[in-house]
Amino acid sequence: MFNPNQLWKKRIARHAKETGRYLRLMFNDHLAFALLFFIAAFAYFYQQWLETIPDEFPADWLIAVILGFFVTRSPIRTLLVEADTFFLLPAEHKMGPYFQKGFWYSFMIQLYLLALSLAALAPLYLTVISEDGKSLIWLGVILIIFKIWNLFATWWMLKERDAKSRQMDVAIRAVLNILTLFFLLQGNAYLFASISTILFVSYLIYTYQSVGKKLGIAWDLLIEKEEASMQAFYRVANMFTDVPHLKKKAKKRHFLVHLLINSIPFRQDQTFQYLYRITFVRSSDYLGMYVRLLLIAIFLIFWVPIVWFKLVFAVLFIYLSGFQLMTLWNHHRTIDWIDLYPVTKKVRKQALLQFLLMIMLVKTAILGIFILIAASWQEMLLLWGIGGVFSYLFVQMYVKNRLDKRKVS
Repeated sequence: MFNPNQLWKKRIARHAKETGRYLRLMFNDHLAFALLFFIAAFAYFYQQWLETIPDEFPADWLIAVILGFFVTRSPIRTLLVEADTFFLLPAEHKMGPYFQKGFWYSFMIQLYLLALSLAALAPLYLTVISEDGKSLIWLGVILIIFKIWNLFATWWMLKERDAKSRQMDVAIRAVLNILTLFFLLQGNAYLFASISTILFVSYLIYTYQSVGKKLGIAWDLLIEKEEASMQAFYRVANMFTDVPHLKKKAKKRHFLVHLLINSIPFRQDQTFQYLYRITFVRSSDYLGMYVRLLLIAIFLIFWVPIVWFKLVFAVLFIYLSGFQLMTLWNHHRTIDWIDLYPVTKKVRKQALLQFLLMIMLVKTAILGIFILIAASWQEMLLLWGIGGVFSYLFVQMYVKNRLDKRKVS
C-alpha cells in the first residue's frame, strides 16, 4: 500500500546523505580558513563603517531590497525525480501529505537563510533605523509571515505552465514585498505599509482563485524545478570536488572564445591549451565564478579603509580563483575521446598549470589597477609583485603536487 509519509522519509534521508557528502568535501581546510578570515575581517570593517556611516545613506532601501529578495525567492523543494511521472502518477490523489512536508521543509531551509540575512543587517538596522531591539524582533515576525505567504504563492504558481506568467508573479511579489518592508522601516508610514500589505493579500487571493484551484499536478514542471535546484547545488560543489551527476551546459560566447584562442599556435602540444581556454569561457560555471570573485574583490578594495587589508583581500580572491579553477582537470573526465588524443598526460598537466597561472596573473593585473584607484601606485606595484609571486608558487607547488598525487604524469 502506498504511503506518502514513508516515501518522503526515504527521499529526505537520501537527499541529506548526498548533499552532506558534498558539503563535507566543499568545506575543507582551505575554504574554512578563507571563510573564517573573510567573516572576521568583514565584521571588523562593517563595525568601523557603521561608526562613520553618512546620514544620507539609504539604509532603509538597502535593508528592504535585501530582505525583500530573500522573502520573494521561495522555491519549493519536492525531491521528485524523473521516474515519478510514471510511477507516482496513479497515486497523485494521495500525494497531499508528501507535498505538505516538502512545503514545510522548504520553509525551514529558507527561514534559516532569512534569519542569517536579518542577523547580518541587524547592526545597520540598530544604528540607522531604530535602537529598539523589540522593533527588530517584530520585523522578524513580519518576515516569517510574508515568507509563508510567498511560499504559498509559489506553490500555486507551479500549476501555471506559462513561464512569463510565473515571472510576472515573482516581479509583482518582489515589488509588494520591498515596498511593504520599506514603509515598515520608515516608522511613521504604517498607513502605506497597511495598504501594500492589503494589496499583497489581495494578490494572493487572486492567485489562489485563478491558479491555485486548478486540479492536477504539473509533474513535469515540479521535476524541472527540482532538477534545476540540484544542478545549481552540483555546480557549486563541482568547484571543489568531482560531481558525476552534474549536467554541463555550454554557451557560445564567440567573441571571448576568439579572444582567448587567437594567440594559440596550431600545434599538437597546444591541444589542451585550446581545450581548457574554451572550456573556461563556454562552461556555465567557471567564467561566472571568476567574474563574481573579481567583483567581490573590487568591492572590498574600495570598501575596506586599511591599505594592507586591501592587499590581503586581493591576494585571497586571487587564491580562491586558482583553487576553484583546478577542477578544470576533471571537467571532461566522462568524455572518452579525450584519452584518444595523441598527447601525453604530462603535456596536458603542463597546459593546465600554464592556464591557471595566466588566469591568476590576469586577475592580479586587474585588481592592481583598482588598487591604484583606491590607494596609490606603490600599492599597485606591491600587489603585482606579491600576487605574481604567490600565483607562481601556488601553481608550481600546490597545484602541481595535487596533480602529481593523482598520478597524471
